[in-house]
Amino acid sequence: MRQTSLNIIAVSIFLLTMSALLGPLFNISPAIPAIVTFSVMVLVTIDTLGWQGQGSMILIDLVEGTSSERRDRIIRHEAGHFLVAYLLDIPVSGYALSAWEAFRQGQSAQGGVRFNDEKLAAQLKKGIVSEQTIDQYFTVWMAGIAAEDLAYGNAEGGAEDRAKITVILTQLKRSTESKLKQSRASLQARSLIENHQSAYQALVTAMTQRASVSECYQAIEENISGDRG
Repeated sequence: MRQTSLNIIAVSIFLLTMSALLGPLFNISPAIPAIVTFSVMVLVTIDTLGWQGQGSMILIDLVEGTSSERRDRIIRHEAGHFLVAYLLDIPVSGYALSAWEAFRQGQSAQGGVRFNDEKLAAQLKKGIVSEQTIDQYFTVWMAGIAAEDLAYGNAEGGAEDRAKITVILTQLKRSTESKLKQSRASLQARSLIENHQSAYQALVTAMTQRASVSECYQAIEENISGDRG
C-alpha cells in the first residue's frame, strides 16, 4: 500500500479517536465518525487495489498544491530533469506537473517528466549496462534534486529518483555504489544546470505556461547558445 494511502488511514483513525473523546461534549453521535472513517478506509482500499493509489495521490496533490512555493518547486525540479535530459541526448516524451495532469494524460498520478528509456531497458534486459548509459540516466534522475537545491538550498522531492538508482544498481549487483553514484550524478547535474542558466530559466517559464514538449525544446535551443558563449 502506498504511503499516501497509509497516511490517509492514519489520519482517519486519529479523527475517529478524537471524535469518540470529544463527541459527548458536542452531542455528536458515535455512529457518525465511525461511518465516515469506515467509508474513507473502504475508498482507500478500492483506490489502492483498483487505481494503484492514484486517487490518493490526486487528493494529496489538490490539498498541498495550493502553495505557490510548492508549485514553483515542482516546476523547477521537473525543469531540471528536462534540461539535463536534453543536454545528454535523452528524448523527453512528455511531462505533468501535478497528479491531476498526469491522470488526465493517462499516466501515473505522481507525474513528472517522461523519458525515452528504450536504450536503458534494452541493456538491462541483457544484464549489462554501459557506464555511459548509467551516468546519463543517473544524472538525469538526480537533476531534479540538483535544480531544487540550487534554487532553495535544499530538495523536498526526489525520493523516487533516488529509488530508481538503487533499484538499477541492485539489479546489476552493485548496490554498494548507490550513494556514490547518486552524489556524482547530482554534482554533474548541478554543473550542467549552472552552466546553462539562461536555457534553464526559459524552460521554467515555458513549463509554467504548460508549453508542449516541442515548445520546451525550442525555448532551450533559443537560449542555449548564449550560455555556451
